[in-house]
Amino acid sequence: MSITQNFTTPISSSSSAFLAPSSFNSRGGHVSLPVKSLGICKCVATPQEAETAYKTRVIRNPNMGKLQAGYLFPEIARRRNAHLLKYPDAKVISLGIGDTTEPIPEVITDAMSKRSYALSTIEGYSGYGAEQGEKPLRRAIASTFYNELGIEEDDIFVSDGAKCDISRLQIVFGSDVKMAVQDPSYPAYVDSSVIMGQTGFYQKDVQKFANIEYMRCTPENGFFPDLSSISRPDIIFFCSPNNPTGAAATRKQLTQLVQFAKDNGSIVIHDSAYAMYISGDNPRSIFEIPGAKEVAIETSSFSKYAGFTGVRLGWTVIPKQLLFSDGFPVAKDFNRIVCTCFNGASNISQAGGLACLSPEGLKAMRDVVGFYKENTNIIVETFDSLGFKVYGGKDAPYVWVHFPGRSSWDVFSEILEKTHVVTTPGSGFGPGGEGFVRVSAFGHRENILEACRRFKQLYK
Repeated sequence: MSITQNFTTPISSSSSAFLAPSSFNSRGGHVSLPVKSLGICKCVATPQEAETAYKTRVIRNPNMGKLQAGYLFPEIARRRNAHLLKYPDAKVISLGIGDTTEPIPEVITDAMSKRSYALSTIEGYSGYGAEQGEKPLRRAIASTFYNELGIEEDDIFVSDGAKCDISRLQIVFGSDVKMAVQDPSYPAYVDSSVIMGQTGFYQKDVQKFANIEYMRCTPENGFFPDLSSISRPDIIFFCSPNNPTGAAATRKQLTQLVQFAKDNGSIVIHDSAYAMYISGDNPRSIFEIPGAKEVAIETSSFSKYAGFTGVRLGWTVIPKQLLFSDGFPVAKDFNRIVCTCFNGASNISQAGGLACLSPEGLKAMRDVVGFYKENTNIIVETFDSLGFKVYGGKDAPYVWVHFPGRSSWDVFSEILEKTHVVTTPGSGFGPGGEGFVRVSAFGHRENILEACRRFKQLYK
């Protein structure tokens, strides 16, 4: 017998495991849905094996299970995409992920174009290159950024970016070390430590991983940690100018950091990816500090200077004087990792890097950096005029805005929902970032101006 009339079927709003979380309010807890005419239904038992996907017998890396949710920036991209589905006609402005927007200067792309074309000729073709990078580029990096600092070309390892080198360095140091990071700081430091097995489990009550020393950096301490209050770490990740706060360490502060590392037998990994944004007398390299070559590594990148976020080119400096506790040179182990895990940066990218360091290329990069710094001034002035406490922006392309007493993710969502502007929640950089939002200055000028107009409408 067939069912010929329509009927309604109650569905609990909370009973089905197949219903995605929703903000829809069903009021009574049940909703009635019209059902079309149906034929006779049969319930057929399905064998358990058919419902279960095939599984291997390989155990998942338990350290991956310690990670909290997804990596910060893909999560922001996911929320941005969801917002676009909700508001398909909205003009969304992205000031969240720190991706450059301005074209690479022609003096640089011309060099890459010529190198690319040369690969189509017998005379110009080249295959595998040195894993450490081409000698002319290593020499140019040494003379441009480390002149008179005692850094030689063979101390420099050219790579496909600073982020990649952070993970290669983690492989060098292994799992039996204790890390210290600025709080807040670039999330790749903590996440790579977790993946390597250096940490304990995530402690939700304090929003920290066990066995990592979180060095709190706040407006009250000038965004430089109280080194006397932390326990001895093996490795110290230190970013200056800092991402996300935009704070650049002074010479006195870096001197304290180097001395702290010497006193404790620690190694500092100094991330100087934004050094060209420094406008005052603060050090652009940790190797400006006497004694740093015995306790420090420096990693940097062309990404935010020349717009190489997609081209991919960076470098890491490991001085010969830096030794493990048994006297073995750290650079030799890093070289072993590089030769095992990496075939060298693209020769086309390296041609672009060499052009960056020509007189014309350096001027072009300074012009690009200057453009983004003008953007930061516009953003800082906007939030200043609205009465917010604003940090950064002077020596970095990031503006760190304080929303006291509020959740960073709530502010992120409010701004996205009401202005269609993507920012970055401060808590994504560590517990010390709660209550802050990072606004990136990487954007076309008209987008920066429009975003600031929307900020003023929201918070006036």
